[in-house]
Amino acid sequence: MDFQAIFRQIQAIYKKQSFRQRLVIIGTIVAVILMIAFLFIYNGRSSQQTLAGYSTLFEGLSPQDSALVLQHLQQNQIPYEIPKENTIAIPSEQVLQQRIILAGNGIPKTSKVGFEIFDVQQFGVTDEEQKVKFLRATEGELSRTIESLSPVQKAIVKVALPKQSVFTQQSTPPTASIVLHLQPNMALTPAQIMGIKNLTAAAVTSLTPENVKITNSDGDPLGEDDALTSLKSQSAMQRAHQKAAETALEEKITSILAAVVGGPDKVVAKVTMEFDFSQKQSTKESYGPNSFVFSEQNIEEKREGYKPKEIGGVPGTVSNIGPVQGLDNQDIREKYERSENTTNYVTDREVASIKGEFATLKRLTAAVVVDGRYNVEIDDVGNEVLRYSALDDDTMTRIRAQVRDAIGFNPDRGDTVSVDNFEFSATTAAYIPKTAFERFMEGMQKLLGPFTPLFKYLVVAFILFVFYKKVIAPFMERMLEIHEDEDDEIESLIKLDEDDEDSRNKLNEMRKRVEDQLGLSSGLNEDEVKYDILLEKLKALIQDKPEDVASVFQALVHDELGIDDAKALAEKK
Repeated sequence: MDFQAIFRQIQAIYKKQSFRQRLVIIGTIVAVILMIAFLFIYNGRSSQQTLAGYSTLFEGLSPQDSALVLQHLQQNQIPYEIPKENTIAIPSEQVLQQRIILAGNGIPKTSKVGFEIFDVQQFGVTDEEQKVKFLRATEGELSRTIESLSPVQKAIVKVALPKQSVFTQQSTPPTASIVLHLQPNMALTPAQIMGIKNLTAAAVTSLTPENVKITNSDGDPLGEDDALTSLKSQSAMQRAHQKAAETALEEKITSILAAVVGGPDKVVAKVTMEFDFSQKQSTKESYGPNSFVFSEQNIEEKREGYKPKEIGGVPGTVSNIGPVQGLDNQDIREKYERSENTTNYVTDREVASIKGEFATLKRLTAAVVVDGRYNVEIDDVGNEVLRYSALDDDTMTRIRAQVRDAIGFNPDRGDTVSVDNFEFSATTAAYIPKTAFERFMEGMQKLLGPFTPLFKYLVVAFILFVFYKKVIAPFMERMLEIHEDEDDEIESLIKLDEDDEDSRNKLNEMRKRVEDQLGLSSGLNEDEVKYDILLEKLKALIQDKPEDVASVFQALVHDELGIDDAKALAEKK
């Protein structure tokens, strides 16, 4: 398809139009473009709100922040919609409240400036500004690195770089301060605190770990005293363990009862758990009935002959020398044998080292308060009234049973559970009665709500139809009329051209006949013929009307010479 040819044709048609027609064309094109833009904008706005009553909570979140927000919404059982990537929508009445709650939890995390600040270079930047940018980038990169640790939720790093002095003795070493916001129910160990100090000191020139000060979000110093820090860390871990266990049971109770009483905001559950954190370690040794030979030893000893003379008597040579060979020994001849057998048996022995749990549950108590039921009634005046009705005894009994099963109730441990039913003042205070008109509109919305998308497209189609009938159709009819007039003019011009051609042909034929009659073979001179004809006619006119011709010539002479003007001047004088 030759688009250039099409464009030239459109341009030629446009140039043929009048100024008014051009305005109509431009207005039509602008109106169509505006209508298309309106449809795109309307569809874009409708895509941001997939359901009635939903509004955008956050938009343009990072995947990490989106996951944190969804986790919070799921834990609190808040309905949500994801109309597009990294955009989360929740019911409109909860948007402001949830934004405040998420901001208190540090969600979404504020982005920190790192070394990407140097990606855009500006002209005229001084060395002092470059140093400030480098310091900001260093602090941002350190914050990001520390936040990558699992116990740390948010980190704020500030580095103080003193002005360098030419005198070594007067130079001041740099210092750094770090504020850590830890994850719920988590604590840092002394090794992790020392690691953060070393990490920060290694990133800044001339900074030592001793000049790095760390505090938590409560203002408690971290890493100042290892023994005290270890003790505080252990105590914090115990409190965190207790708090996490209590929170888990509270959320478990709330999630179970929310479906019964009408939502998590109509259940208040508090659990208290007593733990024994004294870890016990014991060794157990047991022997089984089976045994086997581990080792065996046999000893045999034999001796035969005369009994050696016992040494004794008066000290001297005779008493110390042995028997003399060749002399009869009067001692008794003896024979000696000894046999010894030793067998060692090993029994079935088992040694077990038992280490107690980090925390042993001693006692558990739970207190649960649930809201009742509310019915909307119409009073005598016609206004809405919220009526409270308490739960029946059967429902309360089943709720108590559900709570006991959820927390693992053990009467031998001394556990206690209390479940009560009260009217929540927040429910009554938050209720806004609806007027008769609002109830009517709500009913119409429920009735016509499923057809809203269809109505939207019908309205757009109606507007386009009216625009077509009122603007485009008359314009097209006018254009067709103009083109018909142009076609008629072209046909008339073509017809005139054909008539002129016929006239020329007839004139040529007549000229040829005249030449033949006059006997002119060299061709007819039209000017000479015209002169001769006019001369003959003038002669005939002079002969027929000489007086009239004389008057004409007299008038011509007077006009040429101005005789009448001269006479008029003479008469005036």
